[in-house]
Amino acid sequence: MSTSPSPTDSEQFAAAVAVANLPTLLMVLVQMTGETRWLQPPYRPSRAVGLGDNDNGGLPPEIQAEVRAAALAALIAWRAGRPVAIAAPTPEMLVEMLSVSMGEEVPAEYGRFTEELFGYRPLSARAMAVPEGFHVVVVGAGVSGICTAVNLKAAGVPFTVLEKNPTVGGVWWENHYPGAGVDTPNHLYSFSFCQYDWPMYFALRNDLHGYLEHVAAQFDLAPNIQLNTQVVSATYEETSQTWQISIVRPDGTPATLRANVLISAAGIFNPPVRPQIPGLDDFAGPAFHTAQWRDDVDLTGKRVAIIGNGASCMQTGPEIQNQVESLTIFQRSPHWAAPFPQFRKPVPDSLRFLLREVPLYQAWYRVRLGWTFNDRVHSTLQKDPDWPHPERSLNATNDAHRAYYTRYIQQELGDRTDLLDKVLPTYPPFGKRMLMDNGWYRMLRNERVTLVDERITHIDANSVHTADGQAHPADVLVIATGFDVLNFINTYEVIGRGGVSLQETWEGDNAKAYLGTVVPNFPNFFTLYGPNLQPGHGGSLIVVVEMQVRYIMDVLHQMTAQGLGAVDCQPDVHAAYNDRVDAAHVNMVWTHEGMTTYYRNTRGRIVVNSPFRNVDFYEWTREANLTEFNVEPRAQA
Repeated sequence: MSTSPSPTDSEQFAAAVAVANLPTLLMVLVQMTGETRWLQPPYRPSRAVGLGDNDNGGLPPEIQAEVRAAALAALIAWRAGRPVAIAAPTPEMLVEMLSVSMGEEVPAEYGRFTEELFGYRPLSARAMAVPEGFHVVVVGAGVSGICTAVNLKAAGVPFTVLEKNPTVGGVWWENHYPGAGVDTPNHLYSFSFCQYDWPMYFALRNDLHGYLEHVAAQFDLAPNIQLNTQVVSATYEETSQTWQISIVRPDGTPATLRANVLISAAGIFNPPVRPQIPGLDDFAGPAFHTAQWRDDVDLTGKRVAIIGNGASCMQTGPEIQNQVESLTIFQRSPHWAAPFPQFRKPVPDSLRFLLREVPLYQAWYRVRLGWTFNDRVHSTLQKDPDWPHPERSLNATNDAHRAYYTRYIQQELGDRTDLLDKVLPTYPPFGKRMLMDNGWYRMLRNERVTLVDERITHIDANSVHTADGQAHPADVLVIATGFDVLNFINTYEVIGRGGVSLQETWEGDNAKAYLGTVVPNFPNFFTLYGPNLQPGHGGSLIVVVEMQVRYIMDVLHQMTAQGLGAVDCQPDVHAAYNDRVDAAHVNMVWTHEGMTTYYRNTRGRIVVNSPFRNVDFYEWTREANLTEFNVEPRAQA
């Protein structure tokens, strides 16, 4: 029997609907009532400008009021027990609805991918009947490891996660420098199977780590995770079709584990990179990497120097600028940064109520973020061979992006026009990682802050020296030079069939994998966040990882169902895929003439970023095709 919502409930819904994102609310209204007239004029939102949420949809006040009133009535009726009229829209309808909510045409091929972002697919679509003794080992308990563990547990597959740190979280436990946070909206930077009551639109480190601990607790992963356990090496044994994994236990004693399947979830943001600067070790004061932040060092009243001006510096600098006596930032090259209107912006309590209590609102809010931050700009990152200004941009749209971001930088700098030549990049937008502006340009106007673009020549006990002959005094030295991202899986050794190591196969910094996930001669081995998987054009890495894990789970299901003991990607399949990767990159911004970026290895090959759209990767990983693998029947125990 349904009951009417309480007065308090109705009041909360009314308060939430009054400030809700209207394009999202409109889609909730359509599904709850089944009335598709809301998809037609005069209710169609206009296209959003930039990366904002377009909260009012660009609609006239009277139309906004009509939509909100109808949505409130639908929500109260739903709360009282009325079922959702369109519980599961078809892929075709999802594309139509998403197109209307975004104010622009979304290609028809995005239907099934949109379903995936909705989280319609059950966590465990099918449990597995695994043979006795079958076991999976996962290396790493960060984002990728937790995602894998949740899926393995749901499918009934025995597994162990090995984690070198004292808790879960990976980079979101290790990185706790001031201002550390995510540059993807956290309602998208979260698992489709476990949403969260986020206090801010772009979460900082503590909330992100708290979320990962929450997921691990909700799915009771602790019994399967061995913390403070270092993986030394993993060697494939052909006769038994198993991996022998050498570890060091928390008490320092060595041990060996055996696994039928090995999944690397170690990520690429480790270990930290220290620059090769003469005299760096001679510095007398505290000197540490942002990834190894010294909480015991008080920066108050100190002269602080930061080497590097990428993402971690952009987050740290504005955070500490008013605490220090002076802040000197050494920049190797400028970067593009996008406006960040929701930086440090809390989610209002009323909206948190709506996101928490109405899964349909949360799902549509997530899907709209997915279109904004995933593939929307992919087509604009392709080189136009007829474009007359390749020295500054790739094509007409990319040139418009340059003009937009340039105006933004000028506005932020205000009267500090003397800084423009230092901070305005000469390369096309998106040529390097596009950063989100955390108040960086406003920070540069602070009289305590100095931006130095001269090359560092050497460091002594109390100063950083640059090529113009200047000595820059410092009490504390912060190293913000990133991570060794080009050498994938470099914290432990992996030995495959025939005694060949993964590092030899990958020639150090030239990693390749089919779908970024499997490598020939390394049977039953999968790598998450592998080569050419970072969505460099934008988007949530968690979305990519979920697609990878779904693919791996399908491989495991087919292995166990067909009595297979080993699956090994065929070399020609692997080679053809990576030829496609390289060919696609030729036409993209990251190979633009004169570009230098951490995405490229010493050969000039892009090894970090994916050149493909997320929707393409979704279709390729939706199901595993074992005809692309060499397969072996399961060996007798």
